Amino acid sequence: MKKVPVLQISVVTAVFNREATIAEAIGSVAAQDYGMVEHVIQDGGSTDGTLDVIRRIAGPDVSLQTVRDGGIYDGVNRGIVRTSGDVVGLMHSDDLFAADDILSSVVAAFEDPAIDGVYGDLDYVAADDTSRIIRKWRSGPYSPEKLRMGWMPPHPTLYLRRAVFDRWGLYDTQFRISADYDAMLRYLVRGRIRLAYVPRVFVKMRVGGESNRSLRKIIRKSTEDYRAIRANGLGGIGTLAAKNFSKLGQFF
Repeated sequence: MKKVPVLQISVVTAVFNREATIAEAIGSVAAQDYGMVEHVIQDGGSTDGTLDVIRRIAGPDVSLQTVRDGGIYDGVNRGIVRTSGDVVGLMHSDDLFAADDILSSVVAAFEDPAIDGVYGDLDYVAADDTSRIIRKWRSGPYSPEKLRMGWMPPHPTLYLRRAVFDRWGLYDTQFRISADYDAMLRYLVRGRIRLAYVPRVFVKMRVGGESNRSLRKIIRKSTEDYRAIRANGLGGIGTLAAKNFSKLGQFF
């Protein structure tokens, strides 16, 4: 007999001018075989055809709001505030789920009431061909000792109970690029939340993200990463160096 869903999952998508990719992101959420999924789309005032695409294909489980915001993390925060689910995760407007049963795997891991968050693995894929893998992020099980070595779960794969946001806050918009890293450190180091790892690819992420589009943004990201490391009491320059070097393994 098919198991009755007991947790509502909220998936938040912050979007701005992504006419070419938003339909695939929405479609991958709609295709999930789990029965209680709410998709909250927070549009930052798109001026291309993004809103037309969303309105044309959005189903009854999609909640759309469009309003000018202060950037992606402000948009994500606005979206999270509008959610009603027990568990919240993100689907970036350039990304898509790797399979139709990903959220079912997430919910299965949350059957343990001691677990605060669930994460998986991630594939970086070509922008024009999501079947072509550029590099692989295989995160492995979590342990607090790994954090000082630069380890982090792939943020697009991370699902958290609502209580984590209620207790430890949303994304700090003073970080323009590294608010996700700062938030994860806050939850893991200061909040000591408990994570479960599901060893499968959750998300396909198109290459060419905001943080690595130019040398200036790479430098800014490293500066913000260092500030997040210091603010959350995780160490210093050694942790930052380890974090950057740890990415080399994704190419092999």
